[in-house]
Amino acid sequence: MNTPHPHAIAAESFAIIRQGLAERAVTLAPPLAAVVERIIHTTADFEFAELVQTSPGAVEAGVRALQAGCAVLTDVHMVRVGISTTRLAALGGTLHCLIDDPAVAARAAAHGSTRGAQSMRLAAEQGLLDGSIVAIGNAPTALDELIRLVAAGARPALVVGVPVGFVGAAESKAALTRVTAVPWLVTTGRKGGSTIAVATVNALLRLAVGAGNDEL
Repeated sequence: MNTPHPHAIAAESFAIIRQGLAERAVTLAPPLAAVVERIIHTTADFEFAELVQTSPGAVEAGVRALQAGCAVLTDVHMVRVGISTTRLAALGGTLHCLIDDPAVAARAAAHGSTRGAQSMRLAAEQGLLDGSIVAIGNAPTALDELIRLVAAGARPALVVGVPVGFVGAAESKAALTRVTAVPWLVTTGRKGGSTIAVATVNALLRLAVGAGNDEL
């Protein structure tokens, strides 16, 4: 029995996804289509075609930032480790996650807040927010704090706000959709997670380097 080539498997998977979207009468314009297809490929869940929302030009803004060699900041290491460092490095970008920084833990304990929130504050102090892509897949409190920092003047190139959960996740994403100062992408409601954040950033990286979704 011949083992299918990985590229053939990927091509077939995305053909099935596109057929499934067509059967559901879902039409997605590029470049958003590439992001949503990658999320569905990661989750096998066609509902994300309706859950993903963006501000105007958000995907394009993320691609431009990556092509300019921007930093990518994640809320947790589960997101960080899934992002393609090869593609990011080829574009001159850097990858950061401050959740385990000793200062973050100390501040969270001192202020009675979460490490997620404090990691965003520390990122702002270190100059990691302006012009960066911030990908939040786990911590609603990190997204809440990021929204406050944006209101105070921080300017990420794109906020990927897709935390999952029953407490605060849907509310934090709804709050992000009301932000007009920076581009954003969310998954509405409770669904989301680290895998969604990873899929989104990797789709943006593929777009930035000119790789198709059917490629590995």
